[in-house]
Amino acid sequence: MTDAKSADPTERLSAVCIMGPTASGKSDLAIEIARKVPAEIITVDSAQVYRGLDIGSAKPNASLRQEIPHHLLDIRDPAVPYSAADFRTDVVAKVAEVRARGAIPLLTGGTMLYFKALKDGLAQMPVADEGIRREIAAFAQQQGWPAVHKRLAKVDPVAAARIHENDPQRLQRALEVYQISGHSLTYWQSKAMPACPFRLVEIAVIPPDRQLLHNKIAARFHQMLELGFLAEVEALYARADLSTSLPAIKAVGYRQAWSYLAGDLSRDEMIERAIIATRQLAKRQYTWLRSWKNIHQIQTTNTAEALKILQVGSILD
Repeated sequence: MTDAKSADPTERLSAVCIMGPTASGKSDLAIEIARKVPAEIITVDSAQVYRGLDIGSAKPNASLRQEIPHHLLDIRDPAVPYSAADFRTDVVAKVAEVRARGAIPLLTGGTMLYFKALKDGLAQMPVADEGIRREIAAFAQQQGWPAVHKRLAKVDPVAAARIHENDPQRLQRALEVYQISGHSLTYWQSKAMPACPFRLVEIAVIPPDRQLLHNKIAARFHQMLELGFLAEVEALYARADLSTSLPAIKAVGYRQAWSYLAGDLSRDEMIERAIIATRQLAKRQYTWLRSWKNIHQIQTTNTAEALKILQVGSILD
């Protein structure tokens, strides 16, 4: 937090973070809070920032967005990558705008790297190199992502220890950073930018029953298919400027559907792998949240309990 005598206007601001694993109900909680107090939702989701990724990212529909202001949705074409550093810049500006209107900013989503970038700061990483990314992707296609993980462990054991071998996007980026700069991702992260310039009150919805959450994940994916998810991915697949090298297409669900359209998976295999990948995402989110400091944990989307936390945290005037 910035010094109280700083001239930075964000110093007097505060925001609420509503976190949790995918399918935990965190978005529903944010909506219910916004219906009871003056609030606007700022999305913390690495897929919802992209136009055209709607059903598969569980993006709020038009009527809900008309009822409650939402920010950082549909701000990028999927051909243009959006980074955690981009998010940090955008969210700091949005929090100030929302507070200037007298509303509470509700930062809601499941992209934990974005929350960390805001809270703890993020290093100014070397810019992406598409050639190196293609080389890593080709190696992964031949040898598998666990082989990429082993290669990363040799040059950056700290990053390899926290990145799962089935997390292609983060593995690729970590190895790319080393190959571009000659320095590890851990080295660059040690040179992070300053921490969050305003106060955060953090709430996490953490369901205790993992099996129930897994059932919800499976049911939600099947519902997405019924809503036309594959037609959505077909429209993206038809674009010559999109490929699996892009973060948008690497998003959980989209990556598996893309492989199905390419003929690499059967429909049943696509469904199974998408559900498994979503479960793995939820597991990683649980891991992030277990180590998160100064967080208020609730087990269900209890609006009254969340509002009490905001009251105690002096968010509600």
